[in-house]
Amino acid sequence: MSPETTKKKLYDMVILGAGPAGLTAAIYGGRANLNILVLEHMMAGGEIASSERLDNYPGFPEGISGVEFGQFLEKQAVRFGAEIVSATIEEADVLGDIKKVSTSKGDFYGRTMVVATGTAPRVLGVPGEEALRGRGISFCATCDGPFFQDRKVAVIGGGDSAVKEALYLTRFANEVFIIHRRDKLRAVPFLQEQVLNHPRVEILWDTVVKSFDGEDRLGKIIVEHVKDSTTLELPVDGAFLYVGRIPNTGFLKGVEMDGQGYIITSEEMETSVPGLFAAGDVRRKFLRQVITAASDGAIAAMMAVRYLE
Repeated sequence: MSPETTKKKLYDMVILGAGPAGLTAAIYGGRANLNILVLEHMMAGGEIASSERLDNYPGFPEGISGVEFGQFLEKQAVRFGAEIVSATIEEADVLGDIKKVSTSKGDFYGRTMVVATGTAPRVLGVPGEEALRGRGISFCATCDGPFFQDRKVAVIGGGDSAVKEALYLTRFANEVFIIHRRDKLRAVPFLQEQVLNHPRVEILWDTVVKSFDGEDRLGKIIVEHVKDSTTLELPVDGAFLYVGRIPNTGFLKGVEMDGQGYIITSEEMETSVPGLFAAGDVRRKFLRQVITAASDGAIAAMMAVRYLE
């Protein structure tokens, strides 16, 4: 251990991110009597905290608000001894036996580290987008689609994710608009065939969003045709953005990732670096949901316990 490290508190486990994956790791690690630090620059719960309601997590038959769910997770993690610090992660040195993370609140050290920093949705950067996020604007049809039963919704995007979610939303909404800036979809032919022939789906070709409008909730989208610059008011109750996601891994070096920047792990959440684990949306995986993030966090914590032993 270097002289620099001995001046700082050394944790058994440093967890980056206080979403469902990170806080579940803190709960399981705390119950195993590990000394745990959780670093998060936003509110507890991660991205789910911006979701109006979590309706598909087992044990909450009436659903629960994203904010309240995050607060419950934080309270439980603290009860098992986790120390939670609000800080922005700047850089991580994970290649040695002792992992170091540099933040806006200084440097922290851990014998093991769990990366649970999640992803960030790409945004359009248009008026009303930030104000109405969680108030009609969503990034997850699986999470929020059931709230739009018999209503009109829009999906922004033209790739596989956008088309899949548009088809999923037809289970609930009576009309689904796909707003796409090009004159043809980028989704695979099989998905294109389904959506082009679906009676509840209408595609607005060569169209971009200019603004989202509404008082307390989304009420309409102003769109513009890219070829003739004509505008249209589109009354909708919900808008689902699928213009891409960005894994929050820019601070990491020396860790195996895929071409998009997602961390590659084993089924035991092990990364290519000994003592470094990843959990939740930040790792390459099939399904990114709260329940799978919590599962990842539990596995990562117990694998960290095994590593320390």
